[in-house]
Amino acid sequence: MSFYKLSGVVLVVSALIAIPAAAQQAVVPAQQVAEAPVNAPASVPLPAGYTIGTDDVLSIVFWRDKDMSADVVVRPDGKISLPLLNDVDAAGLTPDQLRAKLTEAASKFVTEPNATVVVKEIKSRKVFITGNVAKPGPYPLNGDMTVLQLVAVAGGLLEYADAKNIMVMRNESGRQQSFKFNYNDVTHQKHLEQNISLKPGDTVVVR
Repeated sequence: MSFYKLSGVVLVVSALIAIPAAAQQAVVPAQQVAEAPVNAPASVPLPAGYTIGTDDVLSIVFWRDKDMSADVVVRPDGKISLPLLNDVDAAGLTPDQLRAKLTEAASKFVTEPNATVVVKEIKSRKVFITGNVAKPGPYPLNGDMTVLQLVAVAGGLLEYADAKNIMVMRNESGRQQSFKFNYNDVTHQKHLEQNISLKPGDTVVVR
């Protein structure tokens, strides 16, 4: 009888010792979650050779430093404003270049800063169409777009448009260039080389 009683005591003591250990193990995942980095928002698809420009919307995320994180819009002067860092040049940089710049600037205030730059909206890449189309104005250029596609996006040509003498105006390295586009030819599968891919800043003039 004494043996069984002793065994019961041993089992009770073992269970009491095991409870705190289990409780400690349950706390560990919670601590790990608290220290996990905040998930950055998803970036929009970036065109080849993309650099940040005016009106682009960025999300700057500093891991473990929420006070320095913010969604920002690139101003006309090419800068963004962030807590502590104030004004930072962003236009003309790739997201990776801006991330490196922010990390260096933040190192004056934070030990081993970890910055992420996410492009939420691209508004700097625009093309323009003016003249005899249904909806003239600026249009975003977030991927490949040809002259014919832009005309279609702008609602098509008006009745009295000169479809044979549409011009594409382009500023290339400070030089003004122009390209002729014959709408009738291209829509009839002739001289398709006229249907060039547009670049940011191009203006299509429909007389």
